[in-house]
Amino acid sequence: MRILRAFTLTAIGFWAGMAAAAAAVKRAVPSRGDVESDEVALVAIFGGIELESHAVAFRGGSMFAWFGGIAVDLREAQLAAEGGHLDLHALNGGIAVKVPSGWRVQSNLQAMAGGVDVRVSEPDDPSAPTLTLDGFAAFGGVSVSAKSGATAEN
Repeated sequence: MRILRAFTLTAIGFWAGMAAAAAAVKRAVPSRGDVESDEVALVAIFGGIELESHAVAFRGGSMFAWFGGIAVDLREAQLAAEGGHLDLHALNGGIAVKVPSGWRVQSNLQAMAGGVDVRVSEPDDPSAPTLTLDGFAAFGGVSVSAKSGATAEN
């Protein structure tokens, strides 16, 4: 019984500490980027962010979800000529990214007690722009899908 009590108190303390740290980071690290931004730095802690990008030369950026969620729709954005790079990090949260079906996506995403789902078909055009994804999902998830902007449902 003592072991169970000690484990329970330790677990409660761990999660309380994680929540307090997340609350402190939320105040210290603001999100940057809007619908016209070519680079974004999105931070969702204890909340959510939705962004539908219309960037004319999207270069990428970073997304960090900690006890929160981020949904980004890049189907109306144009990728920069040299391609783009996104750092995606989900810790007890989730990130969902929609890309146009004409983009090539190279994923280097890792998962630990979470999930990564990248469902993007290889485009027919060998010169298609490439979006490179790096990052991880720990106790959370990252989803990347490609659908055409005109015919896809949200």
